[in-house]
Amino acid sequence: MVLQHICSMKGKDIPSSNKSKNLTMKKVLFSTLALGLFSLAGFSQTVVNVTDADLNGGETYNWTKDNIYMLDGFVFLENEGVLNIEAGTVIKGKESPTSGDNASALIITRGAKINAIGTSTEPVIFTAEIDDVNDNTDLEATDRGLWGGLIILGYGNVAVTADTANIEGIPTTETRAVYGGFDDTDNSGTLKYVSIRHGGAELAPGDEINGLTLGGVGSGTTMDFIEIIANSDDGIEFFGGAAEVTHLAVSYCGDDAVDYDLGYRGKGQFWFALLGADDADNAGEHDGAKPDGETPYSNPTIYNATYIGSGVGATAKNSTAIHFRDATGGTYANSIFQGFANHALEVEDLPEAKGVDSRQRMEEGNLSLLNNLFFDFGAGDKFEVGKSGILRATPDAEDSTAQFLIDHLILKNNSIENPGLTSISRENNGGLDPRPISGSAAMKTGASIPLGDDFFKDVNYLGAFGESLWLKGWTALDAYGHLSEVTSVGNSEIKVAQQNYPNPFTGSTVIPFSLETTQKVTIEVSDLSGKVIAIVLDYEVRSAGNHSVNFSKNISAGTYVYTITTESGTVSGLMIAK
Repeated sequence: MVLQHICSMKGKDIPSSNKSKNLTMKKVLFSTLALGLFSLAGFSQTVVNVTDADLNGGETYNWTKDNIYMLDGFVFLENEGVLNIEAGTVIKGKESPTSGDNASALIITRGAKINAIGTSTEPVIFTAEIDDVNDNTDLEATDRGLWGGLIILGYGNVAVTADTANIEGIPTTETRAVYGGFDDTDNSGTLKYVSIRHGGAELAPGDEINGLTLGGVGSGTTMDFIEIIANSDDGIEFFGGAAEVTHLAVSYCGDDAVDYDLGYRGKGQFWFALLGADDADNAGEHDGAKPDGETPYSNPTIYNATYIGSGVGATAKNSTAIHFRDATGGTYANSIFQGFANHALEVEDLPEAKGVDSRQRMEEGNLSLLNNLFFDFGAGDKFEVGKSGILRATPDAEDSTAQFLIDHLILKNNSIENPGLTSISRENNGGLDPRPISGSAAMKTGASIPLGDDFFKDVNYLGAFGESLWLKGWTALDAYGHLSEVTSVGNSEIKVAQQNYPNPFTGSTVIPFSLETTQKVTIEVSDLSGKVIAIVLDYEVRSAGNHSVNFSKNISAGTYVYTITTESGTVSGLMIAK
């Protein structure tokens, strides 16, 4: 009877205008459920409370999907421990632990292993205590900081004065939080089809846990299809080591999407970042070492990233697409950076008296940007510093014009060009499809992958996506309704080329699209209530290929939806009038 009463309460509408009341109600409901058996649609799961005392070094544990595992405080798996997590298993973190810790988190220490192996239909999910994963409307991509996160520590090299360091987010008195060593091939296990949601609880003012923290993690660790969404701090942060990650998706995090520091020298391919319009900083904050001249400095290799910013005109800080500093090196190749509120790049350039900097790494050939596309930045549309430039100079730079960076970008075949992404939306309206359209600037072979390196896959497109929208089916981004439902219709597909441009706009804007076959096309512009305010095309025949139409109408400032309909299907995008 208690369960029946709870379910009936869940069916009542809670005003979306009052998020704090919404979250409070969900906390009450979940706490009641956790007292006994969780049951929904005939499927029963026992809530298993997990404290630090429940995991021990040298033991093997198997977590299965018939249970929900509730982390209560900082839970460490120590040396020689192995944690196997079955596909479809849900792990939650208490927001207010009984342990006295300031947050709940799972910490895999040096010498231990985690094998969280989900599938494209049954991911392993780490999330907040109040998240009902069977209800995709109870939490949103802006619900951040509801628990801690997942921390993995290894024996990889770290660029600090000592050989080891204590991981951030955990009290420095905790000796089990040490990471680093001399084995860059260290193996901490396997993460595959893992979704980490709503983390980043604040431990103290300005001190938060990343969604996924990798301290000294080695290349022997397997990580493929990893999502971090709605974290208060950074999405993923690499501290030293040589971790290798493919198919990484980071969205709606309150600080940076991807952060690396302290000598990270790993590899990545097919990385996607989407920054929310409400709260975000850089897509990439990349640091070298502490102190700056320490070795080994960060020098990872990343191919095929698609980083989408908060959008021109967003309230989020969103200062750069990437900020290279603290004498970092690294490579970004065949990638797309689009839709940022402010600048594209800053490469640290310090006065000579202050020592080594990231400019020196670039001039030595250890910081490279190869064959990337940049488009739609609030700061401007040129490779320059100043009123119309997308580059930002370090405040006390020796070269205040960043000419060294401009020369590098041009020499290495970077361009400011519309990559032709299908559609961009930062709302849960089914309008996000970051694949490039056929024939667009991103559909080409880019810089060659590193010779003889079998980690990288040779593809004929720039960015994280080709024909496959690999985010579908297993991510919260999909479950929460952000991704487009249009994947293909027979052999014909309609695609929005990218966000209308300019965006925001005053007076007029261009709506691009592409057709695989000749079709009749209708384009309508509506307000957010669904009222059609203009018909741009009215069932007009357009041939296969790329097209664009001009929308010019005196409309009030605000957000509007443009909808493109053909015989194959319908897709929509958002545009902002100012």
